[in-house]
Amino acid sequence: MLSKMAMCKSHGQDSSYFIGWQEYEKNPYHPIQNPSGIIQMGLAENQLSFDLLESWLTRNQDVIQFRENGGSMFRDLALFQDYHGLQAFKNVLVSFMGEIRRRKVKFDPEKLVLTAGSTSANETLIFCLAEPGEALLLPTPYYPGFDRDLKWRTGAEIVPIHCYSSNNFRITESALEDAYEEAQRLNLRVKGVFITNPSNPLGTTMSRDELNNLITFAMAKNIHIVSDEIYAGTVFDSPKFISIMEALIDRKHEKSKMWSQVHIVSSLSKDLGLPGFRIGMIYSNNETLIAAATKMSSFGLISSQTQYLLSKILGDKKFIKRYIKENKKGLKKRREMLVSGLENSGIECLKSNAGLFCFVDMRHLLNSNTFEAEMELWRKILLSDVGLNVSPGSSCHCSEPGWFRICFANIAEETLDLAMQRINDFVSSMNLQRRQLIAAASASSSRRRTLANWVVKLSSGEGKTYR
Repeated sequence: MLSKMAMCKSHGQDSSYFIGWQEYEKNPYHPIQNPSGIIQMGLAENQLSFDLLESWLTRNQDVIQFRENGGSMFRDLALFQDYHGLQAFKNVLVSFMGEIRRRKVKFDPEKLVLTAGSTSANETLIFCLAEPGEALLLPTPYYPGFDRDLKWRTGAEIVPIHCYSSNNFRITESALEDAYEEAQRLNLRVKGVFITNPSNPLGTTMSRDELNNLITFAMAKNIHIVSDEIYAGTVFDSPKFISIMEALIDRKHEKSKMWSQVHIVSSLSKDLGLPGFRIGMIYSNNETLIAAATKMSSFGLISSQTQYLLSKILGDKKFIKRYIKENKKGLKKRREMLVSGLENSGIECLKSNAGLFCFVDMRHLLNSNTFEAEMELWRKILLSDVGLNVSPGSSCHCSEPGWFRICFANIAEETLDLAMQRINDFVSSMNLQRRQLIAAASASSSRRRTLANWVVKLSSGEGKTYR
């Protein structure tokens, strides 16, 4: 017999988001070995600036060899490190966090907890904030993995804050109140609002009005705010990114109760394109939470070697400034390629300014305005006709069918061009089929009208012949 946790099916692995990945792994595209395979556009990875990082490593061989001041650091790094992390790494990490937030917020390394990626950071935060059966409010659409990260082991519940395309999926005061009332109807105690800013899957940053409304709402309900800001360094266009901490400071809430009820999750997975290094972090002004989260972090530590290497990269201020600038330029260019390619096929994207993806409007390609029709279209795009792994909006709990998240920073330009050609061929084929159906229906209707006219004529005596 296994435990209930081992047998639990609430991991979310049956989501179309994860199923798309599984199908891709069965038949991955390769320009030579498998040119008709599935192209991976469901992976939010930033692979555009590896050349900058690799050139830095080439110039800094001592760091790779764990050598410093003529001596080896290997033994020091190989021995056990406690779960507080290397101080040198935490110091440059908070500096980097401030840099990508335009120095609007100054972070204290003593209020930082290191975790093995943002997945671990999010789960640890929920363990600290909520009891099993208590709820977090999340704006829709949201990252499909949150159903696993926030709920699976913690036992917490998610209540959606429904957002709609009519206002570009912005969070409204009424939507916040509706979600809170829904939680009460379900007899769920609300412990906080969990936001992703910049948004995954929207690729947009929250406005100052949205952040202020959120803070006002949280203060009125006496609940927490968790702001997942792992895409903060990917903002490549206006408007500028505003951190939840910056919004608090602007409202002069440093001395208020709310100051200890706002918590930030960050990582280097998206900003530096290093998801395999598993570098996540929790930042909070709540000393009790930081103490508890630090103890919990012992279940998922970052290796000392990783911390050492990244402390050297982040400590090179000149390089980091150049990296941030070049990375944003590359992301903006790549997004424009995707948007332009889709526009050529008559497909529009939500206007965005951040992230590694676009939220794409394919409602006009649905056979009906239903989520069943969305899944039918998704299966065609994934398997039957196109061979692209994209994420359907329903996997992100989008309130409207027909939206899809498409990633653009994890593949080569040539592969993106091919993906756009496949989409164009697919849409052209669909349009042709629709025109043929309309023509056939029109011809059928014309025949029925002609037959009806003859029937009328015959019944009235017209058209009779006598012999």
